[in-house]
Amino acid sequence: MQTASEIKQAQLALKTTYQQNSAMAQTQLRARVVVNPEHLSCQVVEPLGLNPVGMHAMGGGDGSWICPVELMLAGLAGCAGVTLGAVADSMKIELRSAAITAIGDLDFCGTLAVNRQAPVGLTKITLRFELSTDAPDASVQKLVELTERYCVVYRTLQVLPELVTEVERT
Repeated sequence: MQTASEIKQAQLALKTTYQQNSAMAQTQLRARVVVNPEHLSCQVVEPLGLNPVGMHAMGGGDGSWICPVELMLAGLAGCAGVTLGAVADSMKIELRSAAITAIGDLDFCGTLAVNRQAPVGLTKITLRFELSTDAPDASVQKLVELTERYCVVYRTLQVLPELVTEVERT
């Protein structure tokens, strides 16, 4: 595992690279789950190993940790997968297989303060459904619409809640 000073050294090199070529700082992070409709559960298959959480390689990490943004995307994909399974069961739609990938567009120029005009945070999130079913297209469309409607993480990102920061010294 990297130390804080090793991460700072890596960040210095990355900042130089990103200053010279801002396109190098743009990436898509992703998380993917495979849905188990029978048990209304999901298995996170990408990224593997959800601990420990640390810096992404494009932010100075060595690539051995899951990035917090990937963890958030895994939460979105997982919640959507569980919701999809429940809605499919309710609608009597048999899913032979189902997987959901959450993809987030991120520019590390903002995150590493290379460019103050670059956004900090995801600029786009795509939720990709891969479904194998004999259900008609209209039923599949309704399944996805209801999944979007009842997925707690999806709705939280869609209609942002009040965000409160608290500090407790121990």
